[in-house]
Amino acid sequence: MKTKARILLKDIFGYDEFRPFQEDIIHSVLEKNDTLAIMPTGGGKSICYQIPATIFDGLTLVISPLISLMKDQVDQLKEYKIPAVMLNSSLGLEEYHENFSLVKNGWAKLLYLAPESLIKNDIVNLLSSLKIDCIAIDEAHCISEWGHDFRPEYRQLADFRARFPGAACIATTATATERVRKDISASLRFRDPKIYIASFNRSNLLFQVTPKQHTFIQLMEFLKKFPGQSGIIYCFSRNGVDDIARRLKSYGYSVLPYHAGLQDSDRKINQELFIRDEVQIVVATIAFGMGIHKSNIRFVVHYDLPKSLESYYQETGRAGRDGLMAHCLLLYSYSDVRKIKYFIDQKEDPKDRASAETHLRALINYAENNSCRRVPLLEYFGEKYGNAHCGMCDNCLTPPSFKDDITKEARMFLSCIKRVNEKFGMTHIVDVLRGSESQKITGFGHHKISTYGIGRDYSKKQWMHIARQFIRNGLVIQDEDNYGILKITESGYEAMLGKIQIKGAFIEDKPDAYDGKDNGESGYDSGLFEILRKERKRLADEGGVPPYVVFSDKTLAEMAAYYPHHRSTMLDMHGVGINKYDTYGEIFIKLITDHCKSRGICEKIKQGITKRKTGQIYKYKKIGDLYNEGLSISEIMKTEGTKLQTILAHLYDYILNGYAIKPDGLAPYMTLQAGDEKIIMEAFDKTGTERMRPFYDLFEGKIDYATLNVYRLKFLCGQGNDDITPRTAPRHCPG
Repeated sequence: MKTKARILLKDIFGYDEFRPFQEDIIHSVLEKNDTLAIMPTGGGKSICYQIPATIFDGLTLVISPLISLMKDQVDQLKEYKIPAVMLNSSLGLEEYHENFSLVKNGWAKLLYLAPESLIKNDIVNLLSSLKIDCIAIDEAHCISEWGHDFRPEYRQLADFRARFPGAACIATTATATERVRKDISASLRFRDPKIYIASFNRSNLLFQVTPKQHTFIQLMEFLKKFPGQSGIIYCFSRNGVDDIARRLKSYGYSVLPYHAGLQDSDRKINQELFIRDEVQIVVATIAFGMGIHKSNIRFVVHYDLPKSLESYYQETGRAGRDGLMAHCLLLYSYSDVRKIKYFIDQKEDPKDRASAETHLRALINYAENNSCRRVPLLEYFGEKYGNAHCGMCDNCLTPPSFKDDITKEARMFLSCIKRVNEKFGMTHIVDVLRGSESQKITGFGHHKISTYGIGRDYSKKQWMHIARQFIRNGLVIQDEDNYGILKITESGYEAMLGKIQIKGAFIEDKPDAYDGKDNGESGYDSGLFEILRKERKRLADEGGVPPYVVFSDKTLAEMAAYYPHHRSTMLDMHGVGINKYDTYGEIFIKLITDHCKSRGICEKIKQGITKRKTGQIYKYKKIGDLYNEGLSISEIMKTEGTKLQTILAHLYDYILNGYAIKPDGLAPYMTLQAGDEKIIMEAFDKTGTERMRPFYDLFEGKIDYATLNVYRLKFLCGQGNDDITPRTAPRHCPG
């Protein structure tokens, strides 16, 4: 049997070797053992029942939860010339009857069915008349109430398989914790099952978690890394999917939406276009992707927090199935945690709530983990990751610093746990520390204890971030089976008594994303806002796009609140990326500086988003000083970890703020012919250096912005330091 399986592997599927555990699993199925196979997405689960199906005399049933999954596998099997059909509601009447006949007359070796089809009379009668050699249950985690995608119809599978005692039964899934594995075996009434667990590690996936700031801008910057490549963007809601898909399309991306609110025909078409590489990106809810075998997906973005670590693992697992490197980005915010927590609280069944809370805590632990991402991810599935440094996650590539002393905060937090007798969870402790007046706090009398209100200096978001560090540091343990109640450990008592120092990391409490409110810009300059709004309308009409495509109201409000005078501070504004700046930035800066000059208004630094200081030195000052001290531009780019355009912008700001630079270091980047250089220098002399777009247009886009900026610096150097007057007062002007 093993020899035959190897021959089929090569002759039919074209593979020289089995992947880990595949051969053992196939042998177990051929021996008619109850078999549970836990293998990562893209790990080759389907071949573990497809090869036995070609060897068995009788029929192999494949129970699958999604029509798209069935169709994908049936289409692949037809390419391999393996007789396979499906029977489901997507088929027309004629095709359904044709497939039914192919099964009945013994032509088909594999029949794909949805679990709800197993109670249909025609299916029951058909299967009762046939020899069933194998029942394969795909996405078997759906049978478990502890799984991330529980489907009640899967529960009937135990009774169904009992009708075919001579058939092998194999259950496969890519995501199953130990608890879920046990539940699968028990639910299917497995007897002495053979269980195979392959490594959950997908070594070719780069995992990154980034706090949400300006989420759509972050997404746009990320997508620049993957021009023309396939990817999936997952969103929490249908409205979110439609909005992001529309906005990306307005920027020229090849993108389609996918969610349950679309017509079945539209979803089918969109999925097919994506699979065929006719569309680059799909923006989707979790309704998309199960059973998708597209191998060249180069990135997966979670724009919102997934509902569980199983969902996250399965969804990221759709990337890089060809074994080449793929990037998985999770944009994380505490507001997303609150959103999921809200839906959890709506669940009526306490068991459902407890399960969902467990999933959420594991997800938060992963997202806020400061060590290798693979450690908590794999440990969740019961696998110990052997390396402390994977080299393929953000924390391993750029380790976070733990320089903050959080000993005082630890003592406050631990003392509060003690004062409430270690009977409450993290949220309650934080509410006590922050002096909440909620009914729950006053009802337990916790507004009277000594730790009430002593932590008001930190927001709830900051306290939750700090508190999870205490859990990871082993100062407290969280009772997963008892509503997340916190208990102090021996180390925690030492910290509470001040015997040990605790190091950690604080976070700023900045807005997670624009939520439709002004978020602090309610005091913006309404006169300037109106000037900017009119200019936006003019540019939009000129470009044939809606005004919000140029800049949103939120962006204009921030401009009118902070008065950005320079490229670096304009890039701090909500909705202003490098491309947007290159297209529109200088136009808006000119309007802003003219407005400020006539009124004696100074630029303001936007706090809480990006501070352009290094100690007390502004970034442009640091860059300019390094340059004048003899460091080359390439050396500064390397030491500062930034791009040429950014360095050139800082040098420009340096000159505008009254400093001079040496022209020698520009030579490596001066690549124009003498004639073109003369034209551009004369143009600078005639029209000034504030706006670069006219010069870009002058050369019909053949000279890039970086080169233009180099020659602008050369021009300004040639003016002589005494002749250079800053365009505006320095950004750190008094008052």
